[in-house]
Amino acid sequence: MVLGGAFSIFMALCLSCLLILIAWKRTSKGGKLPPGPTPIPFLGNLLQVRTDAIFQSFLKLQKKYGSVFTVYFGPRPVVILCGHEAVKEALVDQADDFSGRGEMPTLEKNFQGYGLALSNGERWKILRRFSLTVLRNFGMGKRSIEERIQEEAGYLLEELHKFKGAPIDPTFFLSRTVSNIICSVVFGKRFDYEDQHFQSLMKMINESFVEMSMPWAQLYDMYWRVMQYFPGRHNHLYNLIEELKDFIASRVKINEASFDPSSPRDFIDCFLIKMYQDKNDPHSEFNLKNLQIPSKDSKHQIFCLLFWYIFCHLTAKIQEEINQVIGTHRIPRVDDRAKMPYTDAVIHEIQRLTDIVPLGAPHNVIRDTHFRGYFLPKGTDVYPLIGSVLRDPKYFRYPDAFYPQHFLDEQGHFKKNDAFVVFSSGKRICVGEALARIELFLYFTSILQRFSLRSLVPPDDIDIAHKISGFGNIPPTYELCFMAR
Repeated sequence: MVLGGAFSIFMALCLSCLLILIAWKRTSKGGKLPPGPTPIPFLGNLLQVRTDAIFQSFLKLQKKYGSVFTVYFGPRPVVILCGHEAVKEALVDQADDFSGRGEMPTLEKNFQGYGLALSNGERWKILRRFSLTVLRNFGMGKRSIEERIQEEAGYLLEELHKFKGAPIDPTFFLSRTVSNIICSVVFGKRFDYEDQHFQSLMKMINESFVEMSMPWAQLYDMYWRVMQYFPGRHNHLYNLIEELKDFIASRVKINEASFDPSSPRDFIDCFLIKMYQDKNDPHSEFNLKNLQIPSKDSKHQIFCLLFWYIFCHLTAKIQEEINQVIGTHRIPRVDDRAKMPYTDAVIHEIQRLTDIVPLGAPHNVIRDTHFRGYFLPKGTDVYPLIGSVLRDPKYFRYPDAFYPQHFLDEQGHFKKNDAFVVFSSGKRICVGEALARIELFLYFTSILQRFSLRSLVPPDDIDIAHKISGFGNIPPTYELCFMAR
């Protein structure tokens, strides 16, 4: 038994060496991968890349190897891009070359290349074009997305008023209200906040995001070829996502029971129309495997309140702008944003610092690609570090400080910053970007129109460090008082 175990370990090491050698050989044809730390058999660069601080590990390697370097996830080489210029050159200037979706093993077992987020090639192009069209036109009814957000903000304000200034953890309330917006798009209805099915849906989405950001998930992404055969926490994430898929399937059946092709009510109905139109096409991409929620995360809003909690002295200036442009009774509108440069700048700066997905979703080069004098063979995975762009000192004067003036000119007018890429950039930019921007502005002008925020402890005593930092940054919990104005 002992000899058998030792032999298995020896063979695994030999196989890893062979795979690394093959990877190196692939890069020798016509060029080479960017430099990076030397990998060791099986482990790759695990000694240099901490799974519990993977983003910070990459920043440390950037100081030694520059803005473009290579690390090995086990035997798999991954090219890391740091800073605005390197990321822009790849995702924008060479957008077609870098338009593939890289490996995400923690999710691949569930989706197997289906759905907008993980698909590639013609499937991805078809699904993205469809999703953008539906979201842009909203595909159903006569109410605009702005009206739906205004309505949902009203329900949130009612909930906050019930506490009469008592301290509460706003996370739950913000998660419910933001999730209801995407539910109204996908399912054609909002849910009551106390609905058990709705709460179960939120739990699955939020818990999945947390699990994807845990150290074990980063470890699984490196060694999934081995870990997939063993029990472990990765199976919990798999089960969570399967439950989420089952929930969507149940909603599809509800839609099918009352489906009218001439009057689509939501995203699902629009997708069903395409399914029926293509029912005789065996190669159609409109099938149940590709019907997935165009999900978005609500932690932008959670972090926004956290930062207003800390920088509560800023709310007075925002409320002054609200009083001048909107007043105290009218419901905020999207077109108010152009007249409220300081509020807009604060929202942008909060998003920049919260840095929800610091690693960015992995990309993949779809053909042999020359980049900055290096050679990336077709199929090479690339991580554009969005967090490094959002704190690039060339584009942000105080990269680690809260400084709304990053988005204001000398006259106090709002100014765009090319390095503001919280939704990524290029061909894989988030399809929900426009929806998220509207939500952020309407929710927080609505909240600050009605409430002043009060912290329970001095701002200097608040620890805003992320509870977990991996694929995503998970915020700490906190309490906040909403004082009616």
